[in-house]
Amino acid sequence: MILWILLFLLILVVFGFGFTMQALWWVAAVLLIVLIVGFAMRGRGGGRYSRGRR
Repeated sequence: MILWILLFLLILVVFGFGFTMQALWWVAAVLLIVLIVGFAMRGRGGGRYSRGRR
């Protein structure tokens, strides 16, 4: 009986780890898109010092 409980707990831990890793992949993808969009917007505006300041 203890063996079945340990096996069930191991399955839950592995499932939780897999779900967490999948969620972290989605978060990383969203952050990468935000980073790329941020670089694209900054590139078009010329950056912070584009209005004649030095």
